[in-house]
Amino acid sequence: MSDITLLSQAQAKVGFEFVYVGAAPVCRTCPYRHACLTLDPGRRYSVTHVRPVTHPCALQETSAAVVEVQAVARVLVVESQTAVVGSSVETGRYGCRRMDCANWDICSGPSLPAKQRFRIEKVHPDAAECRIGRTLKRVEAL
Repeated sequence: MSDITLLSQAQAKVGFEFVYVGAAPVCRTCPYRHACLTLDPGRRYSVTHVRPVTHPCALQETSAAVVEVQAVARVLVVESQTAVVGSSVETGRYGCRRMDCANWDICSGPSLPAKQRFRIEKVHPDAAECRIGRTLKRVEAL
């Protein structure tokens, strides 16, 4: 199922992917905020269809196109015992300062939400590297 939102004309292209970060202060008074701010912060989305409708956007300082988007699975790491296809897990940033770890960006990086619920779509068979000793698995989750 697709969601509707508004994106700048430059971003409103089928296949464009983005992570929705939430509303900006200027969005509070926007008359289109109920159509635009419908997504879940921290989730990755892909544009599936661009509608032939535009609206003025104070945030973009240009016109924004109405687009249909769909959530895209993102790679995360979770504790091994919770890595089960179809299960729902709440995950967020692990408290880790080992930026030299190959998995830091999907484990503790700034693009991750503080806490969010995901549904696991695929579990990678090998254990994910953890420089502080956690037993983790890579998963693809929505």
